[in-house]
Amino acid sequence: FKQTIYLVGVFLFFFYLHGGTSSLISTLIIFPVYKTVFRQQIHNTSVHRAVGQLLKEGPAKLYRGVAPPLLMRTLNGTLLFGLQDTLLHQLSLSSQQVILSSALPALAGFGAGLVEAVVFTPFERVQNVLQNGQNDRRVPTLKSVLVRLKAQRPALGYYRALLPITARNTLGSSLYFGLKGPVCAAVEAQGLSPGVSSFISGTLTSMVISLTLYPLSVLVANMQAQMGGEVKGVMACWRMLWESRQRSVALLYRGGSLVILRSCITWGIATAIYDTHQKRSN
Repeated sequence: FKQTIYLVGVFLFFFYLHGGTSSLISTLIIFPVYKTVFRQQIHNTSVHRAVGQLLKEGPAKLYRGVAPPLLMRTLNGTLLFGLQDTLLHQLSLSSQQVILSSALPALAGFGAGLVEAVVFTPFERVQNVLQNGQNDRRVPTLKSVLVRLKAQRPALGYYRALLPITARNTLGSSLYFGLKGPVCAAVEAQGLSPGVSSFISGTLTSMVISLTLYPLSVLVANMQAQMGGEVKGVMACWRMLWESRQRSVALLYRGGSLVILRSCITWGIATAIYDTHQKRSN
């Protein structure tokens, strides 16, 4: 019995470790692109203007705010991949064919996305405050941001925009884990190597997800980036956002091209690294 517990523990450790490692590497590579997209979402600017802002601020500020997303994405990958696999294992044992086996990865992904939203909303809140250049004077350091948010009640502080984040994460995780396996198998059937197939699978899947859920990400960024002022609910914030984009879907999707690039690199790398480690562990 002890040996069985030990083997299960080692098995889960590697799944959680592999998810964290893949997310850490991909986040460091893609952070400048992420910050450019964030500026477009907040200031409603073109990609050239957003890049110009970052270049004007200089290299020293380029990675301002990298600590929260780096920590968040590393822990996020650790939790998301590991918890999804744990839930998938439990569902496989208890479903008794009531649920189609092909739907189990998506269902486990939904559960992992729900936990992810609860755990990581505070990280995203801090990250968005730090990356908003308009907050530089009022809250210039990470410590000052943490002190300011701690003084507010959770719904207005660390857990601002929890509802749209939960909707985005649960839907995104369900689609990702539900689609990446079949897509990878289809690509690998064309004669490509497993590593390349995993990369393409992660790229295509994340591209579909990021474009579908992009409006939610814009809403979250705008709700979380501000400190102080009048606090509005989700629907009121959505109406303000829609009006500020002149009721234009094209303007709402400003930054979408970079989202595709970011998703391709981030999830392509993360999926390839995770699948490679997973196969070596089996």
